[in-house]
Amino acid sequence: MRVLVVNAGSLSVKLRVVDERDQVVAGTDLGPPDDRLAAQLGDFVAPLAGEIDVAGHRVVHGGPRYTNAVLIDDATRTDLAGLLELAPLHNPPALAAIDAVRAILPGVPSVACFDTAFHAGLSSDAAAYAVPAEWVTRWGIRRYGFHGLSCAWATRRTAELLSQPADELRTVICHLGGGASVSAVVGGRSVDTSMGFTPMEGLVMATRCGDLDPGVLLWVLQHGLTVSEANDALEHRSGLLGLAGGSSSDMRRLLAGRADGDELAGRAIGVYVHRLRAKIAAMVAAMQGADVLVFTGGVGEHSAPIRAEACGGLAWLGAVIDASTNDAVGDADVEISAVGAAVRTIVVHAREDLQVARECRTVLGL
Repeated sequence: MRVLVVNAGSLSVKLRVVDERDQVVAGTDLGPPDDRLAAQLGDFVAPLAGEIDVAGHRVVHGGPRYTNAVLIDDATRTDLAGLLELAPLHNPPALAAIDAVRAILPGVPSVACFDTAFHAGLSSDAAAYAVPAEWVTRWGIRRYGFHGLSCAWATRRTAELLSQPADELRTVICHLGGGASVSAVVGGRSVDTSMGFTPMEGLVMATRCGDLDPGVLLWVLQHGLTVSEANDALEHRSGLLGLAGGSSSDMRRLLAGRADGDELAGRAIGVYVHRLRAKIAAMVAAMQGADVLVFTGGVGEHSAPIRAEACGGLAWLGAVIDASTNDAVGDADVEISAVGAAVRTIVVHAREDLQVARECRTVLGL
């Protein structure tokens, strides 16, 4: 069975065709989703139409209802349209891609795979915000968590690499990309995570602010900013970009700038690592210990300095890495722990495409 995996994000659309052996047999990356998306999808999908058995779509926010992957029908599509406001950067392009693929492949089943589903089992203690009860009943205000497809893959892959069942491990997963989160996974299940009601909470990200005193938002709104302007600033002009004075949100450029003496680049990295260490420690506390620390996502996979600096402040937890192994990480998933480290450290390359394919097979009973 061949699965078309559509990963529509705010900045790009990744298309992969995965076969029954989890081999990618076709793929392409498109730019930011826009009004050309349907035509671009048609250019890629139409020539492969006879080879695709199911289409799997990454959907960032499933709201309170969708806690597992589901087959998309007209009723599901209507429900998904009602979730657009919960993830305004991510869910709209995902829905546009769903509509386009269903039109191109009318006889092929489509499946929605949700980033929030992995965290759906959070305890009430971990999921609740201390807000008025009517906010919860009226709007469903709670912590949902994100990057669930990446977390699910990293959980499974880490168990394979360590030759240990996932249900025996306490794992901290650091998904560090344009968006970034840290999750605590016990026995293969999420027990805490840094993102919340939206993908804006938690770590410093490329352009998103992460944790912020809500009083700051209230203050700028009271002093002249509109809701739209504040949203744009916190989503698109904050994070690393804001800390670096607007020069760049790219970690590679910021590391190079720091090496050249750029103080703002150095400050941006310093704040990023400080928050990352603190969130890792919080996840360890949520699990009452840890066995494994996992780095994944673009920065997590490719930035040896960030891994080294994060772990450099975590030796007290037992997460000590081997410098030479860390510096030599390539395209393979690999352990970078120092000999005898109490907490093992792994680099896992994000494969949301394989996780989506797996969930599609589960939904179809294959």
